[in-house]
Amino acid sequence: QVQLVESGGGLVQPGGSLRLSCTVSGSIARHYVRGWYRQVPGSQRELVALVSNGGSASYADFAKGRFTIASDNGANTMYLQMNNLKPEDTAVYYCNQVQGGDFYWGQGTQVTVSS
Repeated sequence: QVQLVESGGGLVQPGGSLRLSCTVSGSIARHYVRGWYRQVPGSQRELVALVSNGGSASYADFAKGRFTIASDNGANTMYLQMNNLKPEDTAVYYCNQVQGGDFYWGQGTQVTVSS
């Protein structure tokens, strides 16, 4: 089993920044992919960004140029730096780890972008 715990969400004004953190613990495999997803009520959960344990990152189009994903494998912590936030970025953000075909999720952290 793998456990993930997010932190760092909150209320921020449009144009502001937040950094989300995700602490990973448990039976972590040698090879995995970590990611951030988000979900608003009534909508499906959508991918924000992915990073492999080798460091390769990919982003959803809305995240390119504004969000940066990073993973500190030694500390088993993943980050999502979000800049120039917009009201449409308001959502619950979840961290995720995929290993050996299994999906693990955190409990989510609320991000609200509003003036």
